[in-house]
Amino acid sequence: MTAPLIETKALVRSYPRAGSTVEVLRGIDLVIGEGETISVAGASGVGKSTLLNILGTLDRPTSGEVLFSGEPVFEYDKKRLALFRNAAIGFVFQFHHLLPEFSALENVMLPSLIGGMSKEEARAGAEELLREVGLADRLEHKPGELSGGEQQRTAIVRALVTNPRVVLADEPTGNLDTRTGDDVFDILTELNRARRTTLVVVTHNEALADRMGRKLYMRDGLMEESGPEEE
Repeated sequence: MTAPLIETKALVRSYPRAGSTVEVLRGIDLVIGEGETISVAGASGVGKSTLLNILGTLDRPTSGEVLFSGEPVFEYDKKRLALFRNAAIGFVFQFHHLLPEFSALENVMLPSLIGGMSKEEARAGAEELLREVGLADRLEHKPGELSGGEQQRTAIVRALVTNPRVVLADEPTGNLDTRTGDDVFDILTELNRARRTTLVVVTHNEALADRMGRKLYMRDGLMEESGPEEE
């Protein structure tokens, strides 16, 4: 395995429910190497999105550790954690979550502006990436004026614009037709090849999962290196 980028140790996430406690993650130990491509599969409700949110520091574990390049990121204060998340982690979701009042270009510029980059530099970087994914003529269009595939490509570019070390994608093709989904997945895998960006994708699509370097399967709040047993 390549050098560890992300490690989880005895990761637990539980939630109160109707006077009891439900453990969604039940002690996950996971090592993700620099530059790896990983798919995470499993039935609905087993904790895939919860795991992704914790890896991306959008949610906190109930117990256990998350190390990023050996550093326990949940020991950071709120400001440092937000800066780390913006710089080091890119997110792509099933639904694009673009800001409807902003153009494609403005949506992609936002992470760079939040990170302190000048408006001119942010615009140049965003324009370059949007052109790379075939959206040169859609820069000033708002999300409602873009097709589903164009919206998702814009969301991917937004995730890449800060040159993150890891991209976490939660069913990024689940809302798209097969051909458009394949195109979106091609962009994500090309990112890994060109930049060695670590890629972790939650997907129910076995064909797409097979294109990843490593396949993980979640069952009952735990992680397995292989898929479900054949019936």
